[in-house]
Amino acid sequence: MNLLPPISLLTVVPLVGALAVLTLGRRDSRMARTLAFAFAFLALAVVVVLWHWFNPTAGGLQFEEVHAWIPALGVEYHVGIDGLGLLMLLLSAIVVPMAMAASSRIVERVPLYFSLMLMLEAGLFGTFTALNFFHWFLFWELSLIPAFFLIRLWGGVQRAAAATQFFIYTMVGSVALLLAFLALFLCTGKFDFMDLATLAQSGQLLSSLASGFALHSLTAGKVGLLLCFGAFLGFAVKVPLIPFHTWLPNAYAEAPAGVTMLLTGTMSKMGVYGFLRILLPIFYAQLREVRTGLLWLAVATIVLSAYAALAQKDLKRIFAYSSINHLGYCMLGIFSVLKWTGDNPALGVEKAAALNGVFLQMFNHGLTAATLFWFVALLEKRSGGLRGLDDFGGLRKVAPVFCGMMGIALFSSLGLPGLNEFVGEFLIFKGTFPLASWPTSVSTLGLLLTAIFILTILQRVFSGPLNSKWAGMHDLTLSERIALAPPLVLMFVLGVYPQLVLGFTNSTVMQLVRHLRF
Repeated sequence: MNLLPPISLLTVVPLVGALAVLTLGRRDSRMARTLAFAFAFLALAVVVVLWHWFNPTAGGLQFEEVHAWIPALGVEYHVGIDGLGLLMLLLSAIVVPMAMAASSRIVERVPLYFSLMLMLEAGLFGTFTALNFFHWFLFWELSLIPAFFLIRLWGGVQRAAAATQFFIYTMVGSVALLLAFLALFLCTGKFDFMDLATLAQSGQLLSSLASGFALHSLTAGKVGLLLCFGAFLGFAVKVPLIPFHTWLPNAYAEAPAGVTMLLTGTMSKMGVYGFLRILLPIFYAQLREVRTGLLWLAVATIVLSAYAALAQKDLKRIFAYSSINHLGYCMLGIFSVLKWTGDNPALGVEKAAALNGVFLQMFNHGLTAATLFWFVALLEKRSGGLRGLDDFGGLRKVAPVFCGMMGIALFSSLGLPGLNEFVGEFLIFKGTFPLASWPTSVSTLGLLLTAIFILTILQRVFSGPLNSKWAGMHDLTLSERIALAPPLVLMFVLGVYPQLVLGFTNSTVMQLVRHLRF
């Protein structure tokens, strides 16, 4: 293991795959798909090995690698994972092959398409493992570039505008994030997330800010809030939180199906991951000062996005707003733990429950949302590109297997007990209600609105009289059923046995709680 560090190997595998696929000629479409799948499954195999080697009771970072890179600037090659990082690696390694399988309609520049997908996967792996800002930021941006070109080159009619809007919003957030951490470096001389979190915990971070900005007549508290806002903006755009969300519906609607699956299944989790890995440990004191506003921002994200989904006719846009809604629950859980509880052990337990719910919801939403967009892609394939809510009707009469399997994913998104998303949402609400009763109570409106638009899809697409136009529609093929079975089975498994995930994340949650003195 010393000769071939697993974290570095995991990041290198998709990069090598991207270069290998890119060298193929335009006519080698079949080979490009095969080779891309081979590297994606190889990356999944490496993650499975990491999962097997990971010690869930040890706590702290595992498989850690630290090498000097640019010592004069405090830049190190520092990587490692805990329960959160491992969970996000597994999610990324699962969603990427799913996205590739959903890309059967891509017929132009196929090697380039799959090469960019693998490059994006490398960016995801780097983001979820890097622990030095310089190194981490390279991978954060590496994921942006291929996503932009995937939308711009293979998207729908409005792909140029959607890709540009996506790029501008994300780049503005990245610039704000970069400026915040450059200011931190100038004051502390450190880029390492662990070192900065230790300084924040001891109170030395505020002292460094006070001395660093003494000539600018700014107090340490004001500087801390300003830098916190810069970092917050970078992650809030990525999640996204309302009102930083307006890029998302267009990007999801115009992107090809496989890319939309990556955007919702993995890239949106980069923002939530940033809040948990970076913002909470380093800017906990600053976030706590504006806790009330953040909580109601999360409530607005949950309720308004669900209400917006009700007004949509395009299935992709419905699920796009639904994605914002579900990630709003994650943000509610994160912001609720900012409450100062002193030494009250009961509230400490509730904070642990909320954070465990957030971890589980991140994984579950990524799996379910990606699967739903896959079903929309299959529907478009059979209907010649149609995906409107009013374009169908009575499909269960001609495609019962399709409707049944998609129904499982829809009920998962609804939060039906026995399926995966119920457990994460339950833990979030269980933990947040004692910590933030009113915001949590209002957020339950999001559950009601979600039930309405999910049931509307079931009624208007699957039920009712059969639209004669679709009398000859084919049901799922055997290969499609086999491909869709694993994520659907996983929804059931995690619905009845969430300890499969919680067993690996609970020690990370408890360490986070102790480290921040919640």
